[in-house]
Amino acid sequence: MPLAETLARVDADLAVGRIPVARQRLRGLVSSFPHDLTLRRRLAEVYRLYGDATEAGRWMYLEEDRNADETAAFEARYGSPGRRMKALAWRGPEATAATAFAEGQLVAVRTACAGELGHHVDWDDPASYRGGGGGESTEPRTAGGVLAGAGCLVVVLAALAIWVNGLVALFG
Repeated sequence: MPLAETLARVDADLAVGRIPVARQRLRGLVSSFPHDLTLRRRLAEVYRLYGDATEAGRWMYLEEDRNADETAAFEARYGSPGRRMKALAWRGPEATAATAFAEGQLVAVRTACAGELGHHVDWDDPASYRGGGGGESTEPRTAGGVLAGAGCLVVVLAALAIWVNGLVALFG
């Protein structure tokens, strides 16, 4: 789907309150067009609708007029330069950035990551900076995710208890 058509759908989704759908469309667009700072800004605006300062800071990180609190929240959650590199989802050389500020931010993150790891890192080679995050996912744990994991554990334990009870009844 062309960029303009997808953005029109984002606007339509937002107009009727389908914020999660709009967010997902924008995430896809940022993935397809990582150098488009306007898309990153729009995605940050959607995260602000959720009250998610960390993700708003993530997607505004390359903007000079970014919010300091959002930036600090992003940097705190994605503590290492390697995790920030992955979270920023940039591809290609920093020189392709639309602004000098964005280029400077990208260079700073990559340089910090290279310094931390002790070797050259490249935006196009995630394996080169993967060690910068201790193998952790860049996606934060959510209450829903933790509850889903706990629910799965309860179901497995219940099934195991029923199975053991059946064995005891059969042989006991």
